[in-house]
Amino acid sequence: MGEGWGGSKMKYNELEITKIEDGISSEIVIAFLAEIGYDSFSEIDSGLKAYIVSENFNENLLKGIISKISFEYSFSEIKDQNWNAVWESNFEAVVIADRCIVRAPFHKADKKYEMDIIIEPRMSFGTAHHETTEMMIEWTLETDLKNKTVLDMGCGTGVLAIIASKKGASEVVAIDNDEWAYNNSLENIKRNNTTDIDVYQGDASLLGNKKYDIIFANINRNILLKDLPAYVNCLNQNGMIFLSGFYEIDIEVIEELANKLQLKIASIKLKNGWASVCFFND
Repeated sequence: MGEGWGGSKMKYNELEITKIEDGISSEIVIAFLAEIGYDSFSEIDSGLKAYIVSENFNENLLKGIISKISFEYSFSEIKDQNWNAVWESNFEAVVIADRCIVRAPFHKADKKYEMDIIIEPRMSFGTAHHETTEMMIEWTLETDLKNKTVLDMGCGTGVLAIIASKKGASEVVAIDNDEWAYNNSLENIKRNNTTDIDVYQGDASLLGNKKYDIIFANINRNILLKDLPAYVNCLNQNGMIFLSGFYEIDIEVIEELANKLQLKIASIKLKNGWASVCFFND
C-alpha cells in the first residue's frame, strides 16, 4: 500500500465453500477462516468464497476447521489479479447512525452528515461494512473523546483512529500487526487530514507502560483474551475499553476475564450475532 500501491498485483487462492453444516452461519465460517489468514470474503448462493495470499494457503489448517464445523470446499489459484480494482468495484459507502458516512474516494461527498470519513478500501479490515466495525464506529460517535488519549488496537484501515482525531482526541495511537493494514492506515490518515495520529506495525508487545483514557480493540476473541491484561495495564483510571470482533456467545468468557482484571461492563451492542462491549474501571 502507500504510494504506488494501488496497482500492485498478488497471487491469491480462492476457496469456495459449500454444504455448510446446518445451524452454522457463514459469519461463523468467516470468523474461523479469518483466524488462519483469509482476508476477504463474498457470499454466494451455494455458500461462501474466501481469499488468501497464495503463499499463506495451508490446507491442513482448513482440515482443522472442518474438525470443528463441517463444510465442503474446493480451491484454485488466481494469478495476477488486480485485487485493488476488484475490491474497490464492490465497495459501497456506509452511513452509521445517520451521523457518519464512510466512503471511498470515488464516492461523492455528502455534506448532510457531521462526519465524512474517506477510506481507500484496499483489502484491510475496517471499511464499516462488517457489523463489528459498525458497532465500534457507533461507540466513537457516542463517546466524548475530546482531549482524551486514544489507542486503536487492530486498527485495520485506521477508521476508528481517524474519527477519534476528528473528535478532538489529544493523542491517538493506531496499531496493527498486518503490513497492509499499517500502510493503508497511513494512507487513510493522510487522506483525512488527521496526520497527528501515530501508527505502528506490531501487537500488544509495543504498548509498554503507556497510558490511555480510551482503548478500542476490534480483533478476535482469542487475541482479546490473550492481550486484555496488556490493555488494562495501559488504561488510565476512569478509562474505558471497547472490544469487538467476537460473537454474542463469547461475551461471558470475555466478561469473566475482564472482571478478574477489575473491569465492569458499561454497555453492550449486538448486531446479527456479533457483539461489542464497553468496559470501564473505577
